[in-house]
Amino acid sequence: MPWSLTRAALVSSVAAVAFTGCLQESGINSSHASGAASTVAAASARVALPDFSPLVEAIGPAVVNISVTSIDKSARAASPFGDENDPFDLFRRFGIPVPGQNGQGQQAQPRVQQGVGSGFIVSGDGYILTNAHVVDGASEVTVKLTDKREFKAKVIGADKRTDVALIKIDGKDLPTVKTGNPDAAKAGQWVLAMGSPFGLENTVTAGIISAKSRKLPDETYVPFIQTDVAINPGNSGGPLINLDGEVIGINSQIYSRSGGYQGISFSIPIDVALKVKEQLQKHGKVSRGKLGVVIQNVDKDLAQSFGLDKPAGALVSSVEQGGPADKAGLQNGDIIQQVDGVVVAESSDLPRIIGERSPGDVVKLKVWRDKSGRDISVKLGEQASERIALGKDDDPSGATGGKLGLVVRQLNAREAQRLGIPSGVLVEEASGAAAKAGIRQGDVILAVSNQKITSAEQLRKAVEGAGKNVPLLIQRGEIQQYVVVRTN
Repeated sequence: MPWSLTRAALVSSVAAVAFTGCLQESGINSSHASGAASTVAAASARVALPDFSPLVEAIGPAVVNISVTSIDKSARAASPFGDENDPFDLFRRFGIPVPGQNGQGQQAQPRVQQGVGSGFIVSGDGYILTNAHVVDGASEVTVKLTDKREFKAKVIGADKRTDVALIKIDGKDLPTVKTGNPDAAKAGQWVLAMGSPFGLENTVTAGIISAKSRKLPDETYVPFIQTDVAINPGNSGGPLINLDGEVIGINSQIYSRSGGYQGISFSIPIDVALKVKEQLQKHGKVSRGKLGVVIQNVDKDLAQSFGLDKPAGALVSSVEQGGPADKAGLQNGDIIQQVDGVVVAESSDLPRIIGERSPGDVVKLKVWRDKSGRDISVKLGEQASERIALGKDDDPSGATGGKLGLVVRQLNAREAQRLGIPSGVLVEEASGAAAKAGIRQGDVILAVSNQKITSAEQLRKAVEGAGKNVPLLIQRGEIQQYVVVRTN
């Protein structure tokens, strides 16, 4: 059975292990007994588990339980990880009808869902970090502290690319966590996790760091910390804590065949999360630099064919026409080796390095071309927002898509290349007027009337000026057709 990646947050229980020996029964004579006893004692001391209770007492008050109410819509894009808070999710993914659905497996009416997660307070005035998937689509968020106080929380912003969200409660002099340096953490070190697995508040678990800088499928912006700390649904967003009482990560994901903990869990490094927090707090969204290339990894054969000593870097397989890289002179076949002196060891390093830069920044690339190195400066563009709800601000959550009933995002260069089109926006959710017109999730909007669409913001403006009947050119599979959406 293939492994599936499941969203969750971490917390486990600790079992103590005692090591004993019997010198006399082992036949060791008295002259060696003292030395042998010392060796056994030293070994026992090395493997003894730490006492986590002081850390729990110090950090526990700043760890919160998060309860989320959301409205489930039939057109909402399905998560590849499933819904950790939905007991019928496994049946839905296999097309089995469940209560509240009609015979075709589609929900007859919007359904209120309740979910749980975890988080931790990072400032005394009430800012809390958690996972983006915990508050995704939330209509109401409630935060409960360990002292039983409850607050209604506001979602300041969420960044799905890193799975980090910032929420705010109204409070003063609240307990806070201390953050540490995840770069200083090492594989084999003890770590502690706290959260609310299955809604069981204030649960503590522990384990060790298994590896660092893990790159997961479709996760190009986060060098995950891998641990063996037990995590389960409801732990999402809780802190990963070192023995100095410092938060070094946000518990985020697990690998699992069953949907529950099976020994491998992943946390977002806290330095990555704090960079996201800063932008969310200032702007409500995260702006990232854009290079405008499609890349692939350099294997041994490619390295030899391009005249490199070893396989490293990001090979440019295509350049977005008119994009920042194109304007700077990058070409197909270029191998990007460094960005501002930062080594690009693998192709997956490049999106994270560029994504940490701001739109408008000028970066200096070290590029391998024609078996020699050269420097190329590129002024970065801006990556499109992940999801934009089209229409008026009648739904602050963006869940209904406003006037058209659409939530869209810009196609990336790889998707556009695969579809054989220069640009467009991908429909992630369809409801209301758009759904009635036949538009559905996965369609690509290419134009409004005769105006080509290259971004979600451009589509928004075109729709606002189109009147009550909006003609959209869409692509579904290999077929393009116009669809008129009537907004009246």
